[in-house]
Amino acid sequence: MKTIAKLGLTTLTFTVVLFSCKKADYASSENADLKATADTTAISSSAAVEKKDSKQKFIRTADIKFKVKNVVKSTYAIENATQKFGGFVTYTNLQSNIHDQIKTKISQDSTLETTKYSVVNDITIRVPNTQLDTVIKTIAKQIDFLDFRVIKAEDVSLKVLANQLSQKRSAVTEKRVAQAIDSKGKKINDIVEAENTLENKKEENDNRTIENLSMQDQINFSTITLQLYQNETIKQEVMPSEKDSAAYKPNLGIQTIDALKSGWYILQAILVFIINLWPFILISIGGFFLYKKYGKK
Repeated sequence: MKTIAKLGLTTLTFTVVLFSCKKADYASSENADLKATADTTAISSSAAVEKKDSKQKFIRTADIKFKVKNVVKSTYAIENATQKFGGFVTYTNLQSNIHDQIKTKISQDSTLETTKYSVVNDITIRVPNTQLDTVIKTIAKQIDFLDFRVIKAEDVSLKVLANQLSQKRSAVTEKRVAQAIDSKGKKINDIVEAENTLENKKEENDNRTIENLSMQDQINFSTITLQLYQNETIKQEVMPSEKDSAAYKPNLGIQTIDALKSGWYILQAILVFIINLWPFILISIGGFFLYKKYGKK
């Protein structure tokens, strides 16, 4: 009887523990899913969505700064995602910023170099406007901490229409001026003035065309500016120590031999100098003997 009671108690305990573990795993999985969803929606926005039947034209831009686990790996992931969805990278500046560098001598010939640095990258990418929201959600998977995100959608429908109307007016004016130039009986001054007016109208029309093409390009391809950074990293490396200059000095014997050589060279220089003065020495000796012989008289 006691054996059956113990067996029943053991089975009950095992069942409770197993249920608790499954519940904890489910809660952990649920929290992870909620966090992933929160990270995705944190930088997503309705500003990135446009209705297919809309007549409005938007220039969309996104500016996002966030921390990642590893800047290099996240950079590769973002670049691959950009290419996957039909976009392209226009700027990337991956670099390491050194905050501190300490050298500690650990032995006679070894030094421990400790470097504290952080890796950052500024990226500018352009993606099709229809893929902006998808790319932003893909980038969200790399976020460890979001600093800020700014998404703008500028409506340029009226500006595009205004440029188109201006182009039509310029085309009509160009045609009328050209007809006036071709008409007979005009003075040369009038023709020159008309030619200048026609040239100005053509230039104005070209500028409107270029502006419209530029805006259309910005409408078709949205621009995303990203600032990536990671936690400060510490790198330690053992390096050979730089020897003191005294360690490269020759020993006493070599210094003695060098000193004897230097002394000999100095003595040679003195002898050569004295020999170069032989005329003055000869004159001085002759003068001395003459003074000794005739000076007393």
